[in-house]
Order: sequence, then C-alpha cells, then structure tokens
Amino acid sequence: MTHSTPPRPLAHLATAVAGLALTALASIAAQEPGRETEIPPAIGPHVDLKPGDFAAARRFDAGDKVVATQYFYWYDAPSKAHVLDGDGSDALTTHPPTLDDFSYRSVSWHKSQLKDMIAAGIDVVLPVFWGSPADHAPGSPFSWSFEGLPPLVKALDELKAEGLTPPAVGLFYDTSTLQANGRGYHADLTTELGRAWFSATVRDFFSMIPPRHWALLDGRPIVQLYSASFAKAHDQSCLGRLKADFAKRFGGLVPYVVREISWNVRADDVYAWGGAIQPNFLGVAEIGPGYDHSAVPGREPLVVDREDGAFYERAWIKALNRKPRIVILETWNEFHEGTTIAEAREYGRKYIDLTRKYVDMFKSGVVPPRPRTAYTDAPTVSIVLGPDDREEGLRRIDVADGRSAPSTTAGKPSRTPTQGVGARYLYFRADDGFKREAPMRAAVEVDYYDVAPGSFGVHYDSTDRAADHNGAYKPAAARAALTGSRTWKTARFDLPDARLDGAQNGGADFRLAFEGADPPIQAVRVLRAGE
Repeated sequence: MTHSTPPRPLAHLATAVAGLALTALASIAAQEPGRETEIPPAIGPHVDLKPGDFAAARRFDAGDKVVATQYFYWYDAPSKAHVLDGDGSDALTTHPPTLDDFSYRSVSWHKSQLKDMIAAGIDVVLPVFWGSPADHAPGSPFSWSFEGLPPLVKALDELKAEGLTPPAVGLFYDTSTLQANGRGYHADLTTELGRAWFSATVRDFFSMIPPRHWALLDGRPIVQLYSASFAKAHDQSCLGRLKADFAKRFGGLVPYVVREISWNVRADDVYAWGGAIQPNFLGVAEIGPGYDHSAVPGREPLVVDREDGAFYERAWIKALNRKPRIVILETWNEFHEGTTIAEAREYGRKYIDLTRKYVDMFKSGVVPPRPRTAYTDAPTVSIVLGPDDREEGLRRIDVADGRSAPSTTAGKPSRTPTQGVGARYLYFRADDGFKREAPMRAAVEVDYYDVAPGSFGVHYDSTDRAADHNGAYKPAAARAALTGSRTWKTARFDLPDARLDGAQNGGADFRLAFEGADPPIQAVRVLRAGE
C-alpha cells in the first residue's frame, strides 16, 4: 500500500542538531565511558503516583467526542529561537499578531494561547515535546522542551483559579528526537537501550505535568506518536515496554497510544500525519487549515491554499460525515509550516471562530447534507481519458503513486499507468453532489484495452472499518483478468458499502490497482446501484 509521505516539522533543524550531537557523543564517550548508555532519572516531580492522584484529571469516557490539537511552544522572541533562521531571515510563514511576549518562557503567552483554545472549543492540548533523556541539562539542544512546561502548567493553574476550564494535557511525542538529540544517539527501539530511551521520553513529559491537568481517555493518558522514520528500527516491544514502565510510575495507568501510520505496531488508535495537507480519517480524524512551508530552508515548495477558510471547512464537513470519536487539528500554532489555527497577523481570529463553529456541530452530532450540484440527480458520472480528459462529474487525481501518460490505442484516446516497478494505480474522485449517504451502493465500470496477461481491480473508500486504513482502501470483490486478447473490453466492479468521501491519496474516492500488465484505460464510470 502506497500513501503520501508525511512532512516533517522543521526536519532541517533536526538534521543540523543531529550532526552537532554526533560530535558531542564522541566527546562524551571519550571522556566518560559508559555515559552514552545511561538513562537519567525522571526530570519532573510527578512520578510514583497513586490512583487517587488522578481524581482531578479531566476524563473523556465512552460517548464523549474529543477535539485535540498539537501545540508548538518552542518560540522565544527575545533569543530569536524558532523566530529567525541562522542567517537572520524570517523563519515563519505565518506570524503571531505580535512578537511581544512571544516565548515559551512566558506564562502570559501560554495563558493567552490556552484561553484562545477555550474559545475554539479545544478539549485536549498536545504539547509538541522534543525532550529526550540526553537533554535534561540547561543549554542542551532541546532544553527548551523542558523549560517551557512549568510556565505552561502555571498558566493552566491560573486559568482554573479564574473559574475557566482550559484544555487538558496529552502528549505529542515528536519522535525526531529518536535521531536528533544532544547525545547523537540514533535509537534502535528493538534494543534494551532504545526501548528504555523511548519509554523515558514519555515518562519525562508526564513527570512535569501535574496529574490534575492530564486528559484521560477511557481512564488513560493520551500519547500521539509522530513518524517512525526517525527510529533506527522498531517493533512491538517498544510499546510493550512503554506501557509496562508507565504503569509502574503512574498509578497503574496505561497510555492510550495513537500511532502515526508509519509505525508497524499494534496501538490503541491510528492517524496519518499531513492532515493539514489532506484530511485523514484512518481512525482518529486528522485535519487542518492548509499548508505552506515557504519559510523553511531546504524544502521543495509545497503549498495547500487555505482558500480563505474553505479548505478547512471542507475538512470539517468530511469529519462530521464520518462521525469519528476524536478529531485532532493539525496544528494550533506551527507558524513555520503555515498550519496555524491560532490568531495570526495574516488572518486574525478567523480559524479560531471557524473551529468553534464546527466543534459545536461535532459535539451536537450535526451531519451536514450533501451539496446539490449538476450531478445530484444524475444516474452516473464518468470520465473519458486522454491528453485532455473529458470529465462528466468524475475527475482523475494525479498523485505520486498514480501517474499516467496519454496514449492512443486501436484508434481510441486513453491513458496508461507509468509507475513501472512497484504499486501502480489510477485515482479518481466523484462529484460530491452525486454521492449518497454512506453506505452507498455503487458500481465502477472501466473500458480498457486487453494488452497482456495480468489483472486489475478497484480499491474504494468504504464503510468497512476492518478494511485497509479504516476502510479507505477496500478491494472490490472482483478483479478483471488480462489475457492479451488485444481488444477493448469493459469490466464492472460492485461497491456494496461505498463511502466515497475522499479518504485516499490526493482526496480520491477510489483507485484502479494494476498487477502485471499496464492496460490503456479509455473511460471510467461510476453508477448508482439499487436506485
């Protein structure tokens, strides 16, 4: 299964720090043999807790709908950290309204952000934690990750003292620190040291957050994992170690782990990073307002236009239709990558207000009606492929694993997959007005040229949560066999439980999946079945 590769928050910084840290590691190993394998004690005081210590924690039980967001607290205007790049250029794509008091050291700044989260209806704040066992000492590469938490806790306490209910706290574990850290250690999570490192990082975060501020989902603290790509290796044992260690230090509680799709492990839930680029609904709904990392050095251009809020609203509408338990907003304030919901110089409080609007709908169970379009009452939508596709309510989506080239075969225009070795797909999206409330009975017809032995089928966005990626890539029961007859043929694929809500790469509803040969495709149609 091929899916979009998630962007990495400030990966250029992680790479630079990793290089410096390798030098530091060599120095440590030479001067203090054995220190490079040490795991220090918990940095915070809130360990060895008892069950009664969680009496004031905020609980979300079965039936509760939860909205969370990642909180980037690494900014420090006085020192220019995460505000200016090393060459003095602006590090931010979108900007806070003012740089005054813009600092992880400032209680009032944290407080203002938390108050705005209250206004937006956020239930859970997920501080983006870059702490590691190597960075406890002041002045280490990521010491800000520890230094910023006491002011955050003080802000939470002050808001509660004022009679407000600020968001409860979970953890966004930025796993970049499995590779970029002050010790230069590249963590192998299949080893004893790697598992201990992984577990200690989570321990350190929660040791600094009083349990009265924890978010407990079904009685369990929330840990959202970033990409597995930073680990040298990993397997199920790293989560087993995390849960066992956590229970020992924190009153028997076991964390509720939400893995990024790149983690090849069993966890409590799953999501795909990049929801600000394309809404993802693999388990947890991960959505955002758009994306622009123009200010980040060394990256290929990538801009997903906010469309003055329309992109974000469409993402929310998809979420409302899918009725997830948890929605995570990507992100509250990642100004570098332009995924900010927080107040910004460029758009004021627009996204705070939009968030509140849709959170209220989400909590009330509102499901917006399908839009009426020219295809609302049409029995079918179709596309004829070629140099210039002729669309009638069906669009081909050109994404990295779905490339094709125009061709003319036996006198007919067509398109042929061009992926070569590996997964080969063609992606399609139907007009939203054509769709019905899920599950929708539909069928896909494909006109193809039978060129050589092989086969192809359809993977479609379904309501079958047991199917791949929470139903987003369910294979149709039938496949079309390619025999090399060199004639034009039509294949039909029944979709009895279609959702067709754009959950696939590029926002597609379904894809043609090829094995063996790459047949020229002349036309594709989607029909409503059973009406």
